[in-house]
Amino acid sequence: MTTTYIGLFRHGQTDWNIDFRLQGTSDIPMNETGLEQVKTATRALASDWEVAITSPLGRAVQTAQIATEYLGLETAQVEPLLLERSFGDAEGMLYEDWRELLAQAAVPGCESIADLETRCHRLLEKLVLEHAGQRVLAVSHGALIRKVLNLVSKNEFPREGERLGNASLSVIAFDGSHWRIEDYRPHTRV
Repeated sequence: MTTTYIGLFRHGQTDWNIDFRLQGTSDIPMNETGLEQVKTATRALASDWEVAITSPLGRAVQTAQIATEYLGLETAQVEPLLLERSFGDAEGMLYEDWRELLAQAAVPGCESIADLETRCHRLLEKLVLEHAGQRVLAVSHGALIRKVLNLVSKNEFPREGERLGNASLSVIAFDGSHWRIEDYRPHTRV
């Protein structure tokens, strides 16, 4: 079987990223820095991506539009499984405040880690079924990408406290029986 490659490309910066606010499924747009990050990162991408898919949130869709235009790909297909983790009532909160709140009680509407993990397993299964043997650029979000990398690397990546930069790209691969980390790059591509 031919290997399937998935490029996990995080959207560009938003104002909430600067403030360390939980975005989750809130549709916060990229700022000017984010747009430039994506343009710069896209120029650094290899040109051998065959198809692009994206989370339905605007910041990911816009990132995918920039990338597909530059790479000469068809418009990215929207894949709901790439949606960011929902943080429920905590969306808009500073990350530190959320951690304190979470230590005290469950946050209404927040997608649990177990549910996020289940969704990521479904995403990986779907990618193998629908894109076997292809090179797929998948535009998504920090928490979702973090969990996928965590599952594929069996908890090796990302490292404790390591933050995935905006417009970062890590590549995972499926050889027909196992997923592996092909290229781990948590930092913003410049």
